[in-house]
Amino acid sequence: MAVDPFQALQAASRPAPVQRLDDEGTLLIAGATGALGQELVRRMAGRHRFAHTRVLAREPIRDAVQGVETLLAPGPEIDRWPHVAADTAVVLFEPPRLYYDRERALWTPEPAQLPALAAWLRACGVRTLAVVQPHDQGRLPDALKRGLASLDEQAVVAQGFERVLIVRSARKPAALRLAHPAERLAAWMLSVARFMVPSSEQPVRATKVAELVDVALRIAPPGVHVAAPELVWQAAQGELESVARGWLRPVPG
Repeated sequence: MAVDPFQALQAASRPAPVQRLDDEGTLLIAGATGALGQELVRRMAGRHRFAHTRVLAREPIRDAVQGVETLLAPGPEIDRWPHVAADTAVVLFEPPRLYYDRERALWTPEPAQLPALAAWLRACGVRTLAVVQPHDQGRLPDALKRGLASLDEQAVVAQGFERVLIVRSARKPAALRLAHPAERLAAWMLSVARFMVPSSEQPVRATKVAELVDVALRIAPPGVHVAAPELVWQAAQGELESVARGWLRPVPG
C-alpha cells in the first residue's frame, strides 16, 4: 500500500517520547491476583511511575491492561528460570479468585518459594523488594510482628537488596466446611475468640494495603523495613502517608 507523503512528514516531525526524570525502571509483580493484586497493578501501571510493569503468569494470556505485560513463568524450578531485567519487585501470596478466568492464569508463589524467588529476583537486577505477608489475625507473636519472623525472611534479606519492605497484613479467617455436627458446634464455640482480637489487628481493605505499599516504595530509604499489622491498620484509618513516613523515617530520639 502506498504511503501518503504528507502523513510521513507529519510522523517524522513528531517529537520522540521523552523518558520521565522520575522513571523508576521496570516493575515485576509476582502474585498479581485477588483484590490486592488487582489494586496494585491498577495503581502502579496507572500512575506511570515505572517504564514497564510485568506480571508473572502460568500460561500465555493476552495483555488487557495498558502498560502491563505478562511474563511467562517457565516452571516450578525457579532457580532455572531465565533472567529478565527488573529494578523493583512486589511479591504477593493472595490466591486467585476462581471466578476470575484471568487470575487463574497468573502465577502466585507459595510461601516456601519465597527464598528461591528472592534469589532469582536479585539475579535479575532487582534492588527494591516489597513482600506482602498475609497472616491469621491475632496469631503472630508480638516479638515477631516488627522484625524478621522466619528463616525464609532472613534468607531474603541476605540476598543483598538495597531496600526490603515486608508488610504484614492480617487476613480474614478461612471459612470452614465441617460435615459432622459436633465439629460445627466446636467451631461455633471457638469462633467467639475472633471478638477477642484487637481492632488494630483486624484485616483492612485491599485498596489501603496497596496504597501503603505504593507510598512505601516511593519514600523508603535503603534498609529493611517491616510493617506490623497494627501499623497497617493505623495507616488505613486516615493519614496514610503520614503514618508511612513515621514508619520509614522515624524521628531520632
